[in-house]
Amino acid sequence: MKRLIQKKTYKKPGRITNKFFKMPRFTGRISRYVILFFAVVVLFFVLLINYSTSSIDKKNMDVLIDIPTGSSFLKVTEILNQAGLIKSRIFFYGLTIIKNARRHIRAGEYEFNTSLTPSAMIDKLLHGEIKIHKVIIREDLSLRDIAALLDKEKLINKDVFFGLASDEDFLESLNIKADSIEGYLFPETYFFDRSMSTRQIMKIMVSQFWKKVTPEMIKRAGELGFNTHQFITFASIIGKESGDDAEKPKISAVFHNRLKKKMRLQSDPTAVYDLDNFDGKILRSHLRRISYYNTYIIKGLPPGPIANPGLTSLKAVLYPTDVNYLYFVSKKDGTHYFSNSLAEHNQAIKRYQYINNESIHQLKESDRE
Repeated sequence: MKRLIQKKTYKKPGRITNKFFKMPRFTGRISRYVILFFAVVVLFFVLLINYSTSSIDKKNMDVLIDIPTGSSFLKVTEILNQAGLIKSRIFFYGLTIIKNARRHIRAGEYEFNTSLTPSAMIDKLLHGEIKIHKVIIREDLSLRDIAALLDKEKLINKDVFFGLASDEDFLESLNIKADSIEGYLFPETYFFDRSMSTRQIMKIMVSQFWKKVTPEMIKRAGELGFNTHQFITFASIIGKESGDDAEKPKISAVFHNRLKKKMRLQSDPTAVYDLDNFDGKILRSHLRRISYYNTYIIKGLPPGPIANPGLTSLKAVLYPTDVNYLYFVSKKDGTHYFSNSLAEHNQAIKRYQYINNESIHQLKESDRE
């Protein structure tokens, strides 16, 4: 009987299909993808760090931008991009994500120098470091002067400004018992920004007025026979007559003395206050024009201030020099010559003023009273 011999068969190693031998190859492929992914991520962050810490550009230019209230992140990005402040949107987006800035950028006007890094620029946007405008309101500017100055800096809406200046409810809210805000916008150095409304800016200036004009000053004015509005009106005339603080108490004394004697104040600045296109030169015709403010025509104080006086003018009303002067004339050097009589005053006019047919010159007693 023949023995059956079973032949054994072997598969070549290359054809082994056991799954345990397949896994290392699959795992190796995954590993390569993971390594590649992390390499890309690391490279991105390296480039992002370089982007965030490098200057926007080397031009060292100041760039102004304005981000309106309610702007979306995409709108902000577009504004910055159009201003040339974004060199790579991808890295800028990445940086804002890391800084959690997408929903926290504050509206307002910003000034960026291109030497800033993108990281510093985003920090300014997050902190709301908006551009501040330094505005110097000099003493004795009128309402129109102040409006022109603020409008030049693009800080107010002029129509809104003049509307509020005589708005009864607004004035009442500021404790101003008058028909106009003229006289109550205190001369000071202010720091405003363009996110402020016209109303806010006006309130800040009036608030400064009430900080400077104390209850004691108002009480003193009352003792002299003036209510608050008359007190401010008086101070505004003194301020417009002289820029020399040292002689303001003398100017005040002249007007106090004239009021006591029932004489007209005859203050030149009052004659031109309500002129729309005054060129700075006061003519004799101005002194004769009919106006509620012209103290050559009316008796006593005008109905309201002709400017916004400073502290020296306000104090001059309250504490005039004890003298009998009734007249003064400019000496052309910023100061004045003071006189007790009309005759002496006319001599001073001849001495200090250039006379022609159109300029102010000697007036007879009948003209002045």
